Amino acid sequence: MSTTPAPQVGAGLGTVTHSESKDRRRALVSGYLGSTVEFYDFLLYGTAASLVFPALFFGGMPAAVGVVLSYVTLAAGYVARPLGGIIFGHFGDRYGRKKMLFVTMAMMGSASVLVGALPGSAQIGILAPILLVTLRVIQGIAVGGEWAGATLLGMEHSKAGKRGFSASIAVSGGPSGAVLATIVLAVFSMLPAGQFLAWGWRVPFLLSAILVLIALWLRYRVTESPMFLKAQQAAEEAGTLRSSVPIVNVLRNHWPAVLVCVLAGLAPLFLQSLMATFTLTYAVKSGQPQTLVLLMMTISTFLHIFAIPAWAALSDKVGRRPVLIAGTIVGLAVIWPIFALVGSGNIWLLLLGYILANPIAQAMMYGPIGAFISEKFPTKLRYTGVSLSYQLATTLGAGFAPLIAAGLLAGGHGSTWMVSAFFSLLCVVSGLAFLVAKETGRTVDTQNEDSEVRASGLVKA
Repeated sequence: MSTTPAPQVGAGLGTVTHSESKDRRRALVSGYLGSTVEFYDFLLYGTAASLVFPALFFGGMPAAVGVVLSYVTLAAGYVARPLGGIIFGHFGDRYGRKKMLFVTMAMMGSASVLVGALPGSAQIGILAPILLVTLRVIQGIAVGGEWAGATLLGMEHSKAGKRGFSASIAVSGGPSGAVLATIVLAVFSMLPAGQFLAWGWRVPFLLSAILVLIALWLRYRVTESPMFLKAQQAAEEAGTLRSSVPIVNVLRNHWPAVLVCVLAGLAPLFLQSLMATFTLTYAVKSGQPQTLVLLMMTISTFLHIFAIPAWAALSDKVGRRPVLIAGTIVGLAVIWPIFALVGSGNIWLLLLGYILANPIAQAMMYGPIGAFISEKFPTKLRYTGVSLSYQLATTLGAGFAPLIAAGLLAGGHGSTWMVSAFFSLLCVVSGLAFLVAKETGRTVDTQNEDSEVRASGLVKA
């Protein structure tokens, strides 16, 4: 990897050199691009799974069966994420964040480009859906290690007092990728239907190679996390560098932190998935043109890019818990009018509903979440702890959100009150998790391993 020497002075201590400042910027930008690619690919795949894959990869089956199988391939990526979190968490805690992030980006980008070049079942028969599922699983494994590593590389390079903001830069790549995917899809959807199905859908996947190459170049040049290097040196001096398996240590000694972090992530991740998928169909069925709905969603998502680091920066000043708990309270309050606004038939009320949901309620709970989870684990186990916690929360909170929402809508005979009630329950669960967790936003000395362990407790001071 890079031969640039790693800084020996901890982030936030002493004089900050020009080289350290450049390392921080590279760490932030590379993490941001990684999350951008992740969500760009996610939306592309979700759209293709709805419009293209049933006919292209499952063409010999009844249409309804093809759609179901296409969505199964989408779900396969979610199921693979916790496995990826465990694998990359293990090696990330043993050998460093930078190396693992280079691998996850290469895997994620290669899988996406290959999906765009994959022949259909008419050309290679049953091998086509098998390869599609394989690529989706590879992508899911890579994504499972990407989020935690990108978040940690930014946070562990950060200045003292800016961990929340630095961790959130990678998180803000999510809505950035969504905006980019929407724009690219809008351009290629202008093609005649036959051309879009024949080749137009492939180009957005192939274009992701540009983002991947830029991110890989930055990750090659960024230095390793100074916090990881310090923890590794301390472990070598103590003779404990290979004394335990990270996942075993996390599950044995830090399972309360994992449980709290998983519960904390349920509400923001459910709302994220709900607004990205379910509300689109709901708004269209309420009489809104799909193009306008996508435009309003894109506007709110663009605002979301800046809201996430803004709420995270606030958590650096007032603490994680006040912002996160306030987010759950806001979520409880606004979820009821959100559906009324989305289903109103008025385009401006629809935009207001998306703004209440994304840059306000969801961003309040999601902006500080990277630092919140990261501060619950000591440096030597942090990659594993963060990966496992976040990916379990993603699978449970976001992975099943559209299915749960559709079922609750049917159970409510077309009324959204059951969906709102379910999300309100998740806000209570996540709010209680934030409440019992000890405040770490202003109390953890990120350069002191002992204080990290003490501060990662769950009972508030």
